Formats: sequence, structure tokens, C-alpha cells
Amino acid sequence: MAVDKLEGAEFTDRYTEAAAQIVEAKREEKSLPQTPEPEEPAKVLDLTAALQESVQKAKASRSGGAGPAEVHELPKPQKKTAAKKTTGRPPRSA
Repeated sequence: MAVDKLEGAEFTDRYTEAAAQIVEAKREEKSLPQTPEPEEPAKVLDLTAALQESVQKAKASRSGGAGPAEVHELPKPQKKTAAKKTTGRPPRSA
């Protein structure tokens, strides 16, 4: 969002270009274009290990010598009486 113009090699739309090549190859009944192999294999993350590490760090940051938590009894709520509705008219006499 801080870039005014989206120009340059890092802003090329490779997906649209690849889709156009596939459409053109099918239209002309040619073989589909080959995709280039990545130079480096993608880094595979173990999500479970990352989550466990994150939990351990969170636990360690919370146990900074604060001691056990204090438990207090909550005061019992006081019952409020319902206000009577008034219509602004005098009461009917029987």
C-alpha cells in the first residue's frame, strides 16, 4: 500500500500469463507449456512443532514469577424490584 506504482519485474502477473499460454496452446491444439522447476525446493514447516513451540514460549512468558493466581468470591447480585408501568391515566374506579 505504500507503493504508488506497481511496475517492475517483481510485479508481473505470472498467473494470468500462464493461463493465457494454456488457453492459446489448447486453442491451437498444441501440447501444454512446461512449468519451470523452482531453483530451491520450498521450505516445509511442521505446523504441530511450531504450535508447540509457540505454546511453550507463551507459558514461559506468563510464569515470570507472578505466583499463583488469587481467587476471590464474587458478591451476590442484589435483586432489583421491577418498576410498575404507568400509563399516565388515573386508575379506573369500579
